[in-house]
Amino acid sequence: MGKWSWAAVSLLCLGLPLALMAVGYELGQRQGSQQAEFSRISAAEQEASERASDLAQMSAEARRKLEAMTLRLAELQSRITRLDALGSHLTALAGLDEGEFDFSQLPAVGGPLTAPQPLEANAAPSLLAELDTFSATLNDRETQLDILAGLLFDAETQAEAVPSGRPVTSGWLSSYYGYRKDPFTGRKAWHQGIDFAGKAGDKVIAVATGVVSWSGERSGYGTMVEVAHGDGLVTRYAHNDENLVKVGDLVRRGDAVALMGNSGRSTGPHVHFEVFKHGRAVDPSSYIRRTLR
Repeated sequence: MGKWSWAAVSLLCLGLPLALMAVGYELGQRQGSQQAEFSRISAAEQEASERASDLAQMSAEARRKLEAMTLRLAELQSRITRLDALGSHLTALAGLDEGEFDFSQLPAVGGPLTAPQPLEANAAPSLLAELDTFSATLNDRETQLDILAGLLFDAETQAEAVPSGRPVTSGWLSSYYGYRKDPFTGRKAWHQGIDFAGKAGDKVIAVATGVVSWSGERSGYGTMVEVAHGDGLVTRYAHNDENLVKVGDLVRRGDAVALMGNSGRSTGPHVHFEVFKHGRAVDPSSYIRRTLR
């Protein structure tokens, strides 16, 4: 072989490995770059997923707070309806000018326009606190109006305003006041009323004279009637099939306020009867026995 042949062979023997090494290095660099890019994309996707999860949690929390506030507002609205009914009734009892005490209209207010306060980051908790304060104020007003109603009743009406007797014309006592075995869970549970079982459609009667402060659905109670009697006394008649009275009606002892049913958390036709004294549930038995004296 000549000199140039040896040179060509040597160049080929040395250049081919070097070329292969260069190509391998280039491929390795490209693969490393691709892996790094994939890693960056994966990290970005992970971060985006975490942000989406955080936003979903924040949305769920906001929805729960909104639902809680909605329920609280509904409760306050029902209590305002009760106050309006009691106020209208007291206005009629006292012979006051309806134009001066018109509970069907919003109170007249006014004042110059001022810049609204900016919303704070913790506006929802603050609003819930305001609702709690408003609820406490309503409770105080309800108590005052209830006491005033008792003072305005005449002697005969006051005697009829004390609960006495059974809330049914026929039927039998099926559950007492106090601890019992819950009919749905089988566990020991507190029962803050007395149950009278009967036939669907039987009359449910008021055990005392008073003003209807609730007539409608209530969680657990089904279709319920609540009557305020003054002096802090309130009676409830629950699980009705149909209510025969509306909020604001004046009912006398013995008047039918509902028809017995099986609404709400109930296992059969009956009336769940409760008595409250100054906002606290008491044993209705002592009031039921008053007719036996």
